[in-house]
Amino acid sequence: MVRHDAYCRMRYPHALALPRLLHILPFWHSPLIAHSVMSLPPIVQPASPRGQDPLPQPDADAQAHSRALTDKIVAAIDQAGGWIPFPQYMEMALYAPGLGYYSGGARKFGGAGDFVTAPEMTPLFGQTLARTIAPILVASAPIVTEAGAGTGKLAGDLLEALEAMNQLPERYDILELSAELAERQRQHLQAMVPHLIDRIHWLSELPETLSGAVIGNEVLDAMPVELVRWQRGAPEEVQRLVVSLESVEGGVRFVTTPSSIATSPALDGRVRDLANKYDWPDDYTTEIPEASPAWVSTLAQRLTHGALLLIDYGFPRHEFYHPDRTGGTLMCHYRHRAHPDPYYWPGLQDITTHVDFTSIAEAGFDAGCEVAGYCTQAGWLIDAGLLELLAAAQPADPTQADGQWVRTQHAVQTLL
Repeated sequence: MVRHDAYCRMRYPHALALPRLLHILPFWHSPLIAHSVMSLPPIVQPASPRGQDPLPQPDADAQAHSRALTDKIVAAIDQAGGWIPFPQYMEMALYAPGLGYYSGGARKFGGAGDFVTAPEMTPLFGQTLARTIAPILVASAPIVTEAGAGTGKLAGDLLEALEAMNQLPERYDILELSAELAERQRQHLQAMVPHLIDRIHWLSELPETLSGAVIGNEVLDAMPVELVRWQRGAPEEVQRLVVSLESVEGGVRFVTTPSSIATSPALDGRVRDLANKYDWPDDYTTEIPEASPAWVSTLAQRLTHGALLLIDYGFPRHEFYHPDRTGGTLMCHYRHRAHPDPYYWPGLQDITTHVDFTSIAEAGFDAGCEVAGYCTQAGWLIDAGLLELLAAAQPADPTQADGQWVRTQHAVQTLL
């Protein structure tokens, strides 16, 4: 397996290509215990994430939006008997219909949002990706499927670049669970590539079969994960971290609580194996991905011919679970600030983790795929011709270079 990296928010992205085609799964769901909802005190929201410098405060409408989601999470905790698994909290915070971060109406991408992704920085990213997928479309099927298309910028850049290469796909399918994001994508693409809009189709669930190029740019890092803690030699060495409520002045707040009772034998065994293999120290906290490998497995099972290209922040397993990485990789993004508090204004911030790319590769292998490549984003972009595209975009007369050219150069430096 060749090492390969790729870009996303200010972490270390990697790109992974799996040839063949796949099958889809919904995001992780945990059954709730039927229970009457008791009256609970309000959630107290601090002025800043716990242990962090103050952040810009959301306006009154945004705060009301967050409180509506918070009420649903509190009700879920009460119905479940006092706690819910962290994956359920993360899913609700990100994907609860109409209220979650990705399903609500707030702007998420670009300067007015919370983070900037590679396609938003420069069209050269999409043009370089077009060079990578064009041979896949010729060898398999003239279809592109993009999971989680963000603003639609990457889709537009890809279509323009493939058109210039005379490699336009017959279909460009966008798998988007958020109706709000799908509408924003539609508006953006209608303005950017109106003559190609009939080739673009929005899907709310994965088709039964896939072919061609399947793209996931910064998708895996926002899938729910288990949080666990390892306490070597303690009576309860493996602890599953769950979300509960803690009384504070004026109400309650969300807290992460260790629980050995909530730990299944399978999760316990997996954590012990990792702890022993990688010699974790005492009080080691990390994430165990379950949704992302399952999603890739589903894709791989449905992939009949073609390739899956995944671009995200992450590591191979031995780096992900390095003994020095004692606090895990969970990170939140709010107004272009990164912090580790997942309970800060739920629904208004992104919650992410790095990707264990070994688990992704294993999911592909188990479904009958092969890994075609794994490398840094910089390595992939250079190999695929980013610097050639940059040179071609340079003004013929250096004295005529304008602000846009300077921004393009800066974007390329950031991507590399």
